[in-house]
Amino acid sequence: MSEGLSAVEALLEEARLTASMPSPAERRRLREAASLSRAQVATAVGVGRSTIANWEEGASDPQPPARLEYLRLLKGLAEIYPAPAALEEAPAEPTPAAFMPAPATLRGEDGLAVHGPPGPCIRCGVETTYQSTDRLPLHVGGFCQPVTTQTASTPTPVAAEPVSTPPAPASPTPVPVATRPQRRARSAARAQEETTGLISRAVHEELERAAGDMDAALKALIKRAIPDVMTLFAETRATGRYDYTAYPALPDILKKPSKKDPDQIWEARPRFHHPGYSLKAPGDITVTALDVNAAYLSALKTWLPIGKLEHSTGTDGVQPKRSGVHLITPAPWEHPHLPDPIGDRDEPDALWVTNATLRLLQRLAGPKYALAEAPVVHESWTSGATENFLDALRKTLTAARETAIAEDDTLTLEYIKAMYSKFISTMGESIHNRELVRPDWMHIIHSQAYANLWGKAYKAHQAGLEIISMMGTDELHLTGDWRTVFPEGRGVTQMKIKHSDAKASGEYTVGKVSR
Repeated sequence: MSEGLSAVEALLEEARLTASMPSPAERRRLREAASLSRAQVATAVGVGRSTIANWEEGASDPQPPARLEYLRLLKGLAEIYPAPAALEEAPAEPTPAAFMPAPATLRGEDGLAVHGPPGPCIRCGVETTYQSTDRLPLHVGGFCQPVTTQTASTPTPVAAEPVSTPPAPASPTPVPVATRPQRRARSAARAQEETTGLISRAVHEELERAAGDMDAALKALIKRAIPDVMTLFAETRATGRYDYTAYPALPDILKKPSKKDPDQIWEARPRFHHPGYSLKAPGDITVTALDVNAAYLSALKTWLPIGKLEHSTGTDGVQPKRSGVHLITPAPWEHPHLPDPIGDRDEPDALWVTNATLRLLQRLAGPKYALAEAPVVHESWTSGATENFLDALRKTLTAARETAIAEDDTLTLEYIKAMYSKFISTMGESIHNRELVRPDWMHIIHSQAYANLWGKAYKAHQAGLEIISMMGTDELHLTGDWRTVFPEGRGVTQMKIKHSDAKASGEYTVGKVSR
């Protein structure tokens, strides 16, 4: 009996392998209807993320052995998310949803819209899981999606042309073959478009769920920011060149002795105030408080160790393509008009710093700056590194942020800020993120943000502006016309005036301190 069943199963398996696949467009529709990423599907069927992209774009067809698993997934999704009838048999000129009576939305005791079985919305025909009070599929009021003309409209009849003798066929124009960099650029563009779409869908989903209540939607988005950004991280790493260690064995210097006590790494964030100026001294020197936009987002471009940290002594761990943490003795800083690159520190002894801080100190000791002697490196914990490890994630979030700014979309802007800030703050020893334990990355990114700020301060100083104060990783107070040095705006390469309750205009006056 078992042999017969095995033979039957074998025949069924063969039949499934030869079964026709859904069209590429339908494959993508089914995946997006289930809110699945290409990386998730790729993992489930045992192929790469780019392979799923090729299957959905018709560039290639699924082949055994992954074909069978992929077909099973598509058939299962098709049962759950059938093609909406409203899209298949839509009228030539669909009535706009705005002119239809607005049915009431079914809501639970918490006042939020209630989910139900997916189906075509009774107003716009696009699939939704929300319901009306009649238990029919219905988008929450104001969030219906327009039916695309490609699927809903009836083609305009074209008058028949008189038959004529066709001209002799011309020689076909050869289609240029895309180069590897062009194919890589197209693949990156597709990946960025898809991951950016995950952000917009999350915002739309929470807005619909909260029935347009911006505050409730923002709370929900901030609550899901960590798992969402980890999904984006996985998506952007799907075609990455480097494997990385998510849970490396950590040296004691990177371990917290207790929940309240920090580890031994010094991030070098200062609270610098120019000794020659004071708020209490009489004078009318105007100071502008500036804010660096998305300082931590820009700092994602930094040299990160991608493997387990290895110990070395002397300068053996100080190499261009290695990164980690280093025990150093910094040289004295003798420029009171400039912030100390090591930050405010009273102890003169050796200290553990990140690779970002060490690289800054080495640059300042070089011929371009010649501001101090090079630090003495005693020992290091480092690994092979790359500067572009988080670059795809940075570019995706930056592109989504720019779109949100252009559209004055405060909700998406705050959601993106929560994603990258929580991604960094929870990648250490945090109970809120179990997918990644890299406190060395967290410290390096924090230090890189400060190193970037120090570079802006030095640029202003070279342009003749005085640095009155510099705090944290994103606050810079300057005298003079700062707009001749930095572009003004909300972009990641721009600066904006920092407003507060005490200084609504972002400006205040100081006086010189007599010596």
